[in-house]
Amino acid sequence: MQALFILVTAMTISMVVLPLMVRLAPYIGMMDQPDARKVHRVPIARVGGVGIVLGSLAPLLIWTPMSDLLYAYVIGSVVLFGFGALDDRQELGHYVKFIGQFIAVGVVVFYGGLSIERIPFVAPESFPPSIAVPFTFFAMVGMINAINHSDGLDGLAGGESLLSLLGIAFIAHQTGASINPVVMIACAVMGGVIGFLRYNTHPAKVFMGDSGSQFLGFTLAFLAIVLTQRINTVLSPALPALLLGLPVIDILAVLFLRAKGGMNLFSATRNHIHHRLLDRGFSHQASVVAIYSTQAFFVLSALALIYEADWIILMLYGLVCGAIFALLTWAEQSGWQRRPREELIPSSLNYADQKTGWLTRIGACQLLLLRVLIPLLLIYVSVAIPSVSHDFAIISAILAVALASDLLFGRAGRSFIQQGSVFICAIFMVYLSTLHLSNTSIEVVIYAFLAGSIAVTLKLAKGLEFKTTSADYLTLFIILLVGFFQDIHFLGVNLAEVALKSVIVLYGCELISNQNREWKSVLNIAVLCAFGILALRWAL
Repeated sequence: MQALFILVTAMTISMVVLPLMVRLAPYIGMMDQPDARKVHRVPIARVGGVGIVLGSLAPLLIWTPMSDLLYAYVIGSVVLFGFGALDDRQELGHYVKFIGQFIAVGVVVFYGGLSIERIPFVAPESFPPSIAVPFTFFAMVGMINAINHSDGLDGLAGGESLLSLLGIAFIAHQTGASINPVVMIACAVMGGVIGFLRYNTHPAKVFMGDSGSQFLGFTLAFLAIVLTQRINTVLSPALPALLLGLPVIDILAVLFLRAKGGMNLFSATRNHIHHRLLDRGFSHQASVVAIYSTQAFFVLSALALIYEADWIILMLYGLVCGAIFALLTWAEQSGWQRRPREELIPSSLNYADQKTGWLTRIGACQLLLLRVLIPLLLIYVSVAIPSVSHDFAIISAILAVALASDLLFGRAGRSFIQQGSVFICAIFMVYLSTLHLSNTSIEVVIYAFLAGSIAVTLKLAKGLEFKTTSADYLTLFIILLVGFFQDIHFLGVNLAEVALKSVIVLYGCELISNQNREWKSVLNIAVLCAFGILALRWAL
């Protein structure tokens, strides 16, 4: 339960802070200006790191028992955030950023006592501290820069990091420790990233900047080391190769190409995987989805091979990475270009242009059903569950007050408070219904009907302001990741089941919210009622 509330709190803080920072960004000089190497064409606020770091660290400090190692992590994170924020405001240069990175890593190595003592194919006694400490610095600073340099497309670094964090949290959770620092930190940072991705999906309203990307790289390196060197030493020390996945081999390939070309290793180039995909004709979204797919494969492989031999893990990693770069090199040398989708699908086959009147009426009916059923479902669960815990009641009361204030005094339009409240309420109600009201046959019918209604609505209804984004594919990959281990239970429920149900309800809520102000108000009132009922039931 503690991990869940840390995640939700981090996500809420991130979603609340970021719109405020976007407004402040022009006044504090934290705007990312376009240039020939960058994809965006207009200035974008570079303040996403504020939401990610603040959202991640605040709940950790509030709810997690602190140790020297955790204090070292927090101090290192703050140091990196400070250097990164300065760089986001005015370019500091690579060497100044290295100073911040070495300070942050030095804190966790010397104050937190963390170091890499086990590496593949080498016995621990053959890896003394005189070698382990410099190697730890090299590995952690390398990972910080790997994520920093992967932040080249909207949603890319955040989505890659989210998949890695989820894999790390799953493996750490299997250790069975009552209070697992890896799980707590991973959940906190996942919450911060989810809140950020709400504004970073293409076209992005905000970039994470160095303050966010360096923090994520530092966190991933820290968690991977703690997981394999402290929490569970039975795990293969080669496992971080798969858990950290594509960013590692991407930065190594970029450095190799720069060195081969006689360039400065720190000069900005278009050698990253995402640049090479764009140059081959992939769209922004297609490039991000391709990288998400590869990262998800690596994380799934890590979950499947957690106790396998080092050579098996590294061989799989090497084969996949080799195949990726072989295909990219072949495409570049042969001049291959990806054809746009409209060229592959003739307009005569475009079903959307051939929808008849009766088909659109079916779509409209399905949308109407969703507008009625989903608000009723949220209220029903809040009334039907047998009891409400203290934690759920407190958070529900806070969100009810925030949502009521926004509906009464906020500006017209779809505010982040309304969006966040709907998102959290949907997850809360799915979790509570799964925990307390599980009735397999009835639930299967309800959620299958909702999923079918959503699919029919998307296919047949006219005038929908609903487009598939890279975030939708990221959600799909997360469901596949969770579903890969169907027997994993967390907080008394099956994670795969809750993930699938949550996505169905969230897509239904998104359809309702995007279409009509009147029905959006009905959904907001239903969410307000559901939160209020949960809070009152505990209080009374």
